[in-house]
Amino acid sequence: MNPSAAPDAGPDRVVVVTGGASGMGQSICEAFAAHGYRVAVLDIDGAGAERVADGIGARGGTAIACATDVTDRGAVDEAVNKVRAEFGAIEILVTSAGLVGFAPFTEISPQAWNRLIDVNLNGVFHCVQAAIPDMIAAGWGRVVTISSSSAQRGSPGMVHYTAAKGAVVAMTKGLAREYAAAGITVNTIPPSGIDTPMSRRSQAEGHLPDNSVMARAIPVGHLGTGADIAAACLFLASEDAGYITGQVLGVNGGSVI
Repeated sequence: MNPSAAPDAGPDRVVVVTGGASGMGQSICEAFAAHGYRVAVLDIDGAGAERVADGIGARGGTAIACATDVTDRGAVDEAVNKVRAEFGAIEILVTSAGLVGFAPFTEISPQAWNRLIDVNLNGVFHCVQAAIPDMIAAGWGRVVTISSSSAQRGSPGMVHYTAAKGAVVAMTKGLAREYAAAGITVNTIPPSGIDTPMSRRSQAEGHLPDNSVMARAIPVGHLGTGADIAAACLFLASEDAGYITGQVLGVNGGSVI
């Protein structure tokens, strides 16, 4: 998939992507726009969100930016209302906003614990609860949460992050059962080995090995990209995936099976 390509004829559905200013979130925004969706780019980095939305517009796509802290319910509601005013009802939500943390378990402060839970779990709660009424009213909707392979296999030195992402997986399954009869599917993607700005920062801080070392631990022999995550999101948001809900779709090069 080439996110910079000219937009294809698409369904013109309204997509909200959190964490859309960089990394996987940016790739997801650009991929949806390239396929004809109308995209709302939400991120705490308002300038970054504007940059991504402007780039989409320059390539002929349709996007708006909303500076949004997903831990702030008022800010989330304001962003959702802006999307409704500009584009109409929200049909697809991808919760890509996230925050990573590293510390031995006994050294995790209550403040650090609460911060990771707030961004990675409560942020998903706020965004889904704010957007899903539109899907219920329409009798159709797609929610894709971005969790983490850390929730599947456990990651020492990241227990707070792992706990939050594991809860996202559980939330996804609960939502899927609750809203299946309403025509809404809810699935999660737990990435692993994806080359992103966040992973590069973690490498620079000494928390992760470099890309060559990481690639050797992945069965396919190389890291993934944001485009790989975006492709999975596009599929799960499509009509073709209407019989898929409550599932964990690993995009990880075979590193978690």
